[in-house]
Amino acid sequence: MKEERIPLDELMVAMDAVDALRHKEGIVQKELGSEERRKRFIEKLKEIYAEQGIGVTDEILEEGVKALEEERFKFHPAKPGLKRWLAELYVNRGRWLKPMLLSLGLLGLFGAGYYATVVYPKHAAQKQLPKTLHQLYSQITTISQDEDAQKQANLLIADAKEALARGDIEKAEAKKSALESLLHQLQSHYTIRIVQGAKKRSGIWRIPPHNPVGKNYYLIVEAVDENDHVIPVSIRNEENDAIEQVRQWGLRVDKATYEQVKRDKLDDGIIQQRVVGSKARGKLKPNYRVPSNGSTITQW
Repeated sequence: MKEERIPLDELMVAMDAVDALRHKEGIVQKELGSEERRKRFIEKLKEIYAEQGIGVTDEILEEGVKALEEERFKFHPAKPGLKRWLAELYVNRGRWLKPMLLSLGLLGLFGAGYYATVVYPKHAAQKQLPKTLHQLYSQITTISQDEDAQKQANLLIADAKEALARGDIEKAEAKKSALESLLHQLQSHYTIRIVQGAKKRSGIWRIPPHNPVGKNYYLIVEAVDENDHVIPVSIRNEENDAIEQVRQWGLRVDKATYEQVKRDKLDDGIIQQRVVGSKARGKLKPNYRVPSNGSTITQW
C-alpha cells in the first residue's frame, strides 16, 4: 500500500507542534510513556493551540508527537572528524579565504622577486664561472711580466678547476676573486713619492714589536697615477700581516736614507727628490730608487 503524503501546510503544523513540545519539555517527560498518557498529552496540546485560536486536527498532533518520539526534526550535530572539520572550514571560508589568498599572492611576489634578484643571477654566474676563470687566467698570462705572478696564476687556476670538479662552488668563487685581485695588481701602474707639506709627516721611526733595542725607519709615501692624482693601493702591514687599501703608507728604508730626507725637508721645507720608486704594468712589486727591503706599514 502506497504511503499517503502529508500536505506541506500540515507538515509545517506538525513541526510547530514538535517545537511546542520542546518548549514543554517538562510536560513531555511526564506525559509521554504510555498510550493513556499520550492521549492526555495530545489533549493538552489542543488546549495550547486553542488558546492561540488555532485549530489543529488529531492527525496532525499525532504526527507531531510521533516525530518528537522519533526525533525526526531534532538537529543532531555531526560527530567530530574530517567531514565535520571540512564543513566548518567551508562555512567559515569568508573569514580565512581572502587573507589566505592575499598571503599567497604576497608570498608569490616575494618568491618571484627573490628568484629574479638572487637565485637566477647567482645560478647564471655559477654557470658562467668556468668561462670567467679561463678569461681571467688568459688576461693574467697576457699582461704578466713577472714570474712569481705567473706561478700564482697557475696555482689559482688549478685549484679552481679542482674545486669545480668536486662541485665546491664556494672555493671556486674564492679562487676567482684571488685571480681578479692578481690581475688588478698587474694592471696597476703608478709612481711612488714622499708625502710633502708643512703639517704632513714625511718620515717616522719606531721600535720593532720583537726588538725593543732596535729602530725601524720609514718614509711616508703615496702612489700617483699619470695625471698626478693620488690613488689607493693595497699594502701589507709588516707588523700585523694585514692587507689594507690606503692612500699613504710607510716604506721601510735604512737610517742613512731617512736622515738624508729629514735634512732635505728641514732645509727649506721642500723635499727635492720626492720620487722613491715606481710600479710598472705587468709587475707585482715596485722598483725602488732608494735602499729598501720593500717592507711597509699602514698605521703609525
